[in-house]
Amino acid sequence: MTVARTKLESLLQQRLLIIDGAMGTMIQALGCTEEDFRGSRFASHERPLKGCNVLLLVTQPEAIKKIHWQYLEAGADILETNTFNANAVSLAD
Repeated sequence: MTVARTKLESLLQQRLLIIDGAMGTMIQALGCTEEDFRGSRFASHERPLKGCNVLLLVTQPEAIKKIHWQYLEAGADILETNTFNANAVSLAD
């Protein structure tokens, strides 16, 4: 058993743990433009990228970090990654 799993199970024996909330909603509230999604790395990409939230991990990492900190400050114990649409079907769009 990993250290992380042992710690998690120990905490769950003591109390309920809070997981972060609606990451997509928080990202939408940022009001990112097509240029924000592209950043310099994908500036010349041939297809529209707005809405591909997983790209923000690369192009706007500070914005994603800020959202994660907001969840921690609100009391979340567990943070999910921003990879909801990091799959072949979503990325094909």
